Amino acid sequence: MHKLILIALLAAATAFAQTGGQGAAQGKTAPSKAKVLNRAELDALLSHPDRVLLLNLRRPDEVSTIGGFPVYLSIQIGELEKHLSEIPKDRVIVTVSNHAGRAGRAADILGSKGFKVAGAVGAQTYESEGGKLLKIEPPKQAAEKK
Repeated sequence: MHKLILIALLAAATAFAQTGGQGAAQGKTAPSKAKVLNRAELDALLSHPDRVLLLNLRRPDEVSTIGGFPVYLSIQIGELEKHLSEIPKDRVIVTVSNHAGRAGRAADILGSKGFKVAGAVGAQTYESEGGKLLKIEPPKQAAEKK
């Protein structure tokens, strides 16, 4: 009996690994209601930098390896609700992730909290449409005191 259970668990783990865990997650997460912005739409918003705020949901290593935009506020998706008071309500917000997945979820959260959200953008999608990303070096760690 234990071998049968072990085989069933192994098969389930293999199936989960092959889908990258997405099947289970997709079943529990509704698609975002946020508009996914294309390059032209984002560029139009960025032409008025005093009116827009880019909220980057990516980890620092993603920004440094993939690239990013020149100015943004960085808050990871898991920390977003803790930092709502730090996000200005007087600007239109564009949320950023690699392919607009996390950005869409964040846009939905912000919209439900009364923020003005223009939409979500994927940095890699933006680049694939001809947009230019900056390669951003991670900050140097302060030398430890001896």
